[in-house]
Amino acid sequence: MISLDEAVTARLESHGERFEVLIDPDAALAIKRGEFDDDLEEVIAAEDVFENASRGDRPAEEDLETVFGTTDPLEIIPEVVERGEIQITAEQRAEMQERKHNQLVTTITRNAVNPQMDDSPHPPERIERALEEAGFQIDPMEPVENQVDDALDALRPVIPIRFEEVTMAVQLPADYAGSGQAQIREFGDLEREEWQNDGSWVGVLTFPAGLQNDLYDLVNEVTSGEGDARVIKDKDELRTR
Repeated sequence: MISLDEAVTARLESHGERFEVLIDPDAALAIKRGEFDDDLEEVIAAEDVFENASRGDRPAEEDLETVFGTTDPLEIIPEVVERGEIQITAEQRAEMQERKHNQLVTTITRNAVNPQMDDSPHPPERIERALEEAGFQIDPMEPVENQVDDALDALRPVIPIRFEEVTMAVQLPADYAGSGQAQIREFGDLEREEWQNDGSWVGVLTFPAGLQNDLYDLVNEVTSGEGDARVIKDKDELRTR
């Protein structure tokens, strides 16, 4: 379950009665779009149906039977959300907007590069400034992934940007290969790997281009600075300098 502070109220009025449930706002929107497939109990603040959630008043069981054909809250809650209206306060809307704005910046930072700077990643601060300059405002009522393309369209007149994947070869010295390769292989899609005669490990990974610096940091961390990583154009090339 979620806390009351995280929940919004979904309200349905039917047969002269009012029914309210407390649910995570993103889950409520997913239910309305027919895209919710998670555990309902994890996204509600109360396994209950209310007549007035703020006061804790509950409807009569016969009213639940009349409108929903059941008194089971877990069956009723999705129907209230789907058929009813989501009640969001100004404060909740502002919080949702800030959270989704941060998610948008993270998504763009992870995937975008600067084509005028040898496809180097854009720092989050640059994306933040560019979104502000472009006047882009994220819609708190829409999934972030549905707004990325609009954000990119807004950003392109402001900064050179494109989404791209990068392929990198990583070499871990023998002293660090055993433990280090497990962490490296989880970083992206492992295209190829080889154990060298000297006990070192070489892997070729593909991942969002904006994460290049993160991979360099990880390689340095797991090898105490003795590993190597570089961008490659040919995935069959396994040697590193």
